[in-house]
Amino acid sequence: MTVNMTKGQAISLQKQDGGTLTAVRMGLGWQAAKRRGLFGSRTREIDLDASAVLFADKQPVDVVFFRHLQSDDGSVRHTGDNLVGGAGQGGDDESILVDLQRVPVHIDQIVFTVNSFTGQTFQEVQNAFCRIVDETNGQELARYTLDGGGQYTAQIMAKVSRVGGGWQMTALGNPANGRTFQDLMPSILPHL
Repeated sequence: MTVNMTKGQAISLQKQDGGTLTAVRMGLGWQAAKRRGLFGSRTREIDLDASAVLFADKQPVDVVFFRHLQSDDGSVRHTGDNLVGGAGQGGDDESILVDLQRVPVHIDQIVFTVNSFTGQTFQEVQNAFCRIVDETNGQELARYTLDGGGQYTAQIMAKVSRVGGGWQMTALGNPANGRTFQDLMPSILPHL
């Protein structure tokens, strides 16, 4: 059963039977918004990029994104860059896989961001979402849908944090501006 999350909501990442999740996928999907023009409606390709920033005691220690597809320890892996989007209705355009059992013990938070590398704003995006999927069985656990566009080029989407012996996901959905995860660091830090 999928939990449709709202901004600021946190959920435990445990299986329905009470067991602990071992591997999750953060999926990102989007479509280009149709624009009305002189010759009818049209869409423009949108290049959004998913990133995962790994933190230890509020300090960034590693990042996974389209130019560094795997964390140094191998626990987090990006499946590859999608330059145009298009799924936006359930399928993932970009995915980041997290092997929760292999994440080093000193890593206490992983923040997921999405940004427009080409500088297009979210006014040009529709049907954007992020979701957490149990990678062992393909079951969608949680989904956060971005509401409305805006004059920003990035979103601090969600984070997973260690809580006791397990993990929880928090939907953040905070707009930001930047073309890369480095540009977003000042916007990420208040959410740690």
